[in-house]
Amino acid sequence: MKTERKIIFHKHYFQDFYLKQKNSVREKIGYVFRIIKTVDRIPEKFLKHLEGTDGLYEIRVEADGNIFRIFCCFDKGNLVVLFNGFQKKTHKTPKQEIELAEKLKTEYFKIK
Repeated sequence: MKTERKIIFHKHYFQDFYLKQKNSVREKIGYVFRIIKTVDRIPEKFLKHLEGTDGLYEIRVEADGNIFRIFCCFDKGNLVVLFNGFQKKTHKTPKQEIELAEKLKTEYFKIK
């Protein structure tokens, strides 16, 4: 990949989630972000399309034995827009988290 992907945040949702995390989790999030910014074909271990959604992805982070998910989408191919994040405690992603991410994605493209 010739240029890095740019990561931006929509409103305060991701920052609120990030600031609540321990340093070790923040460091792992930073590591995954560096992969997303620089690797041409991002492994599904770190970024996966959510089936049944229109262009919504989850950034996948494992740290300290916990699983975290951060919702995002692409804008103009290279821009990653981060929405809400949460700690995953069940096998299935909570529907209300997906609904919030879809709402934020729609809102982002309306005000853009």
